[in-house]
Amino acid sequence: MALAESWHIRSRSRECAASQRPFIAGEPIITALFPDPDTSGYLRRDYCLEAWNAIPDSEETPFSSWRTLYATPGGDKPQPTEREQPEDILRRMVEEDQDHTENTRYILAVMLERKRILRETDTQRTPTGILRIYENRKTGEVYIVKDPDIPLSQVDALQQEVLLLLESTTRPPADPSDPSDPSDLSDLSDESAAQADPPEPPAT
Repeated sequence: MALAESWHIRSRSRECAASQRPFIAGEPIITALFPDPDTSGYLRRDYCLEAWNAIPDSEETPFSSWRTLYATPGGDKPQPTEREQPEDILRRMVEEDQDHTENTRYILAVMLERKRILRETDTQRTPTGILRIYENRKTGEVYIVKDPDIPLSQVDALQQEVLLLLESTTRPPADPSDPSDPSDLSDLSDESAAQADPPEPPAT
């Protein structure tokens, strides 16, 4: 049975979890993840800054929290396509949570981060390993992926397996303007390919 170390979490809320005030486009908000007492996963709550700062210290401590700018959930309208996009594959594998896809999930997440589709918002150490938290820049969807600590000697082979998986899906001719085109995904072994994100203001 798979270890409950990876999760797909819904997009951001449209209103503050504490005050129920609707968010305004572009305003800074705090996203927080809390352990779900009914499952092995996490609950997402989004807060306006005023409500977040008013939470007393005695309240439950979140597993992870970060500051971001609010945008209407859903992002760009999806275009009709028959092919399964890299993020579709990651979402499916995270939801299925099978042990044998652990390495693939991590590599897909890093590839998508380097294409600036996902951004890593936090890293948490747990008794069973490191959990990396990724957020889709447009939709606000969150993925929690376990870092399998892949040896450098295995990275190239695993990346090739992932690229073959992406190529095996039904797809039209490569579109150089498509940021999710797997033929243009950066090589994990080339650290210079990573594009650094601008610093995010710390959660307060």
